[in-house]
Amino acid sequence: MENTLYLECYSGISGDMTVAALLDLGADETVLRKALKSLPVDGFEVEIGRVKKSGLDACDFRVLLDAVHENHDHDMTYLHGYEHPHDHEHPHDHEHPHDHEHPHDHEHLHDHEHFHDHEHAHAHGHSHVHRGLSEIRQIIDAADMTKAAKETAKKIFQVLAEAESKAHGVPAEEVHFHEVGAVDSIVDILAVSVCLDDLAIQKVIVPELYEGRGCIRCQHGVIPVPVPAVVNIAQAHDLKLHLTEVEEELVTPTGAAIVAAVRTDEQLPKHFQVKKIGIGAGKRDYESPGILRAMLIEETGTDKDRIFRLETNIDDCSGEAMGYVMKRLMKAGAKDVHYIPVFMKKNRPAYELVVLCEECDIPEMEQIIFEETTTIGIRRMEMERTVLKREQMKMKTELGEASVKMCTLPNGKLRCYPEYEDVKKIAKRQGISYDEVYRQIRQSAEESRGNQK
Repeated sequence: MENTLYLECYSGISGDMTVAALLDLGADETVLRKALKSLPVDGFEVEIGRVKKSGLDACDFRVLLDAVHENHDHDMTYLHGYEHPHDHEHPHDHEHPHDHEHPHDHEHLHDHEHFHDHEHAHAHGHSHVHRGLSEIRQIIDAADMTKAAKETAKKIFQVLAEAESKAHGVPAEEVHFHEVGAVDSIVDILAVSVCLDDLAIQKVIVPELYEGRGCIRCQHGVIPVPVPAVVNIAQAHDLKLHLTEVEEELVTPTGAAIVAAVRTDEQLPKHFQVKKIGIGAGKRDYESPGILRAMLIEETGTDKDRIFRLETNIDDCSGEAMGYVMKRLMKAGAKDVHYIPVFMKKNRPAYELVVLCEECDIPEMEQIIFEETTTIGIRRMEMERTVLKREQMKMKTELGEASVKMCTLPNGKLRCYPEYEDVKKIAKRQGISYDEVYRQIRQSAEESRGNQK
């Protein structure tokens, strides 16, 4: 089954809140500490503990900076001094928009390797090394993380860099992050990536981000909430913002970038079970609870969900062209594609092309249709469909291993659908008919799953 993560962002979202929620959900702390210890970055420690938020027990993840790195903003200080000075009580936690309550049982990570010599020492005692995307990628590549976790981290930083690039009018590759401001952002982002990978998350649902309003003061003056980087991320990645009455910043750029990079869907299934819950604490107290709730969920039974039907009539394309566009559409993620012969005005023979897809895939589907056919218009309809609970799996049978799709009917009975390519290969190898291979695989799979139940 897919591991589906639902992030409930009613109190906003930040990097540390996300790490804490994923740890509370069951991400392996040992794996995380090993990855953070391997970072070629110095100047930080990590505390992981429990706190109370609005009376609720929550996990708290905290990045502590040393004397050289503290008292500087956490969330993506730009080369020209763009800052989010949120936290006045805890100077090392400037990215996090929530007060910390009742810390206890914190553990520390002290051992860190040095990645570079400090340069450009200033009279005030702080050392500044500007890190751009290339330097950030080097840090990620050097860490003890899986390939998938590294790719997630790079994607999050890319989203951030593009948002800051737009805000400040410079190319993304030229956006630099001060060493004194980026260390805890690096830790948060890599920690989120490691935890998501450790939990084997395949699908992430985030319907909307609850954000505050008003203004906050930064280094060069007063800026509106949502801050420019968050607005840029929301615009570029179609994130839905829900403005609350809280006059503070609830969504940080790091939090928004995490959602933009890992979200796969914005709509919850109508019927689902909650398998596990994790609560991550923020560092401030607003009118909202100050938590991020993460849930592992599983769809249950039959479910009606939304699907979009795209259709167009084409009267001057060859059959070969129609076959080619069908393959491209399926490869791009269409749920189904078919075309049927029709007769249009003046009795012209033509094809009606029909594509079923998710809403998020509509732009790509339409682009392919316009590129590969002669149509000049596409009709679009939103529809509901009822789908069975299904599971894709590999089955070992007497004829060999085969991929099958197991569907559960409303009455609880199982139905197996062997995959065509595997049936074809086995039939060719065994020298028996396609129908016979299909029947044997189906029977074997249904009996096997029946025995398991």
